[in-house]
Amino acid sequence: MVKCAVVGLGRFGRLHSLTLDGIEGAELVGVVARRPQSVEALNKELPDVPGFTDLTTAIEKCDAEAWIVACTTSEHVHVTQQLLEAGKHVLLEKPISEDIDEAMSLATLIEDAPNRLMIGHILLFNSEFKQLRAEANRRGGLHHIDAVRHRPASIVKDFAGENPLHAAMVHDLYCAQVLVNGEEPREISCQYHLTSDGEIDLANAQVLWPSGVVGRFAASYFTPPGMAPRGIDRTELFGEGWAARIEPNPRPIELWSDVAEWPMALEIMTDEFGVTGMMAEEQRCFLRVVRGEQSVPLGARYEDALQVQRWMDTMDKVAVR
Repeated sequence: MVKCAVVGLGRFGRLHSLTLDGIEGAELVGVVARRPQSVEALNKELPDVPGFTDLTTAIEKCDAEAWIVACTTSEHVHVTQQLLEAGKHVLLEKPISEDIDEAMSLATLIEDAPNRLMIGHILLFNSEFKQLRAEANRRGGLHHIDAVRHRPASIVKDFAGENPLHAAMVHDLYCAQVLVNGEEPREISCQYHLTSDGEIDLANAQVLWPSGVVGRFAASYFTPPGMAPRGIDRTELFGEGWAARIEPNPRPIELWSDVAEWPMALEIMTDEFGVTGMMAEEQRCFLRVVRGEQSVPLGARYEDALQVQRWMDTMDKVAVR
């Protein structure tokens, strides 16, 4: 059993905690949050798991060797640095940081042990994307990646200033990075659409790789209230003599009563019988890394996160508004 702990108990931190508690080969021995109320709320679901509001105390008392960092982005580097300096393995939810220079500051801590840091990106472990990647690898001759990720229009007001490039398109850029085997683009362009108040509600980007693959990516805050509450995602690939498409969000289950519902926005399930889905698969991969059974996979390495962050920085700089 690998002793594990979670830092941050927001939406994703809670899901990570519930998944770890049900996954084979892991023992959840601690959770950490800034607010006591967050710890108390999770204690109702996981009454046997110790909770802490101080990371230093948690490191000393819960004896976890593997940590999942899902706190606010502004704390990512500070928390991860403290854990790495304590000799721990870390699964850090993306992004590493909102600042590329701060993100690069972790390099010296893992240069001799890169497998001690894995970047969390659950879509790499989504069952549809894993099959899409397998088909692309088997068939070869990839020409075009076309990915769209549309989110509710209400986000513009509810989360003012949140750029869909960083909040939504980033997921497809990580997936594209894996599909092109980490190749560095030779050309990047980007356009933004602005609301009447000057808020960015659409990011539209094009990427050309030296191998000839052309990528087109769109991420928006456009979907109306009548659509699925987490919007829609679609990825299409076109290769030499073949094409493929996945539509992983919402999941293919719909329910109608007085309103339409999409009960499974994400492939994440935790119940009394166990855990399934992409978060569970990500954690299983992390546990194998901690046990030394595999290396951190392409797309989840520290250098991969830095590469995608550089792509987004370039897009933002060249974006036509």
